Amino acid sequence: MRKTGIRVFQEQAQALNMIAERLADEFEQAVKLMYNTRGRVIVSGMGKSGIIGSKIAATLASTGTSSFFVHPGEAYHGDLGMFTEADTAILISYSGETEEVIRLIPSLRHFGLRIIAIVGKRNSTLGKNADVVLDVSVLREACPNNLAPTTSTTATLVMGDALAVALIEKRDFKPNDFARFHPGGSLGKRLLTRVKDVMHTQVPWVMQDTPLIDVIGQMTEGGLGMALVSDDGKRQTLSGVITDGDLRRALAARKDIYHITAADLMNRSPKTVPESEMFVDAEAKMLELNITALVALNQEQHVVGVLKLLDAKRL
Repeated sequence: MRKTGIRVFQEQAQALNMIAERLADEFEQAVKLMYNTRGRVIVSGMGKSGIIGSKIAATLASTGTSSFFVHPGEAYHGDLGMFTEADTAILISYSGETEEVIRLIPSLRHFGLRIIAIVGKRNSTLGKNADVVLDVSVLREACPNNLAPTTSTTATLVMGDALAVALIEKRDFKPNDFARFHPGGSLGKRLLTRVKDVMHTQVPWVMQDTPLIDVIGQMTEGGLGMALVSDDGKRQTLSGVITDGDLRRALAARKDIYHITAADLMNRSPKTVPESEMFVDAEAKMLELNITALVALNQEQHVVGVLKLLDAKRL
């Protein structure tokens, strides 16, 4: 069974490489046509091609191209009303002869739509009646009987992804744009969240002359594994930071712990971040510096909270 699985991966990878090598100007024509569409990109296909088409439409819609899927059977029984002359249609049929898809062509032409065909046969009925033809033909299916759509549906899916990615680049679609279309998902939340939205505002503070035993008490009570050090008592001006690691190193290096103060322990160059910075950027900074916390500052450079690396789990 493992050998069969490997063979399927290899056959499909080879088929994709062959399609990539023959990708021609028609791909660019399709991208430009979709980019210049004033309306929506409407995708349609029957059976497994329809399932792939639905995914293609969803990917386009989530990456800045207004798109939806229409079942060809439903379209012929009323859903043609969803089409307008400002739209572009992507019709999917590997044979290019799927009856339910072919029947859409006269109506789409009557409405004035441009048609992009994703087919396995250029000279098929669908291929001959399309404005742009994208060839996804493969030598054979991964199915041992060369019957079940396997490699051909993979090729169609990747062609759809290629169109979507090309449009992402052409539109200069950014992570924040993506987040606007995914506000309810964890990724969307991360991309839309700023430091001030998730930072801890209840932070333990100590003075520079605070004894070690009291520093430990404040850190334990605060539950953040750190304490901020001030030298003016206002809990705004930051002179240093003490972490659990600083405590362990101090205890390991010195015996007379009763004379150790916060000033002896603290890191005098703590890493900070503006409270308005995007969370994902602050998270990347922590990972790059190999640290687990950043002190958040407001516009006046006053301390307003602490951002922890594990705060990502709160989103």
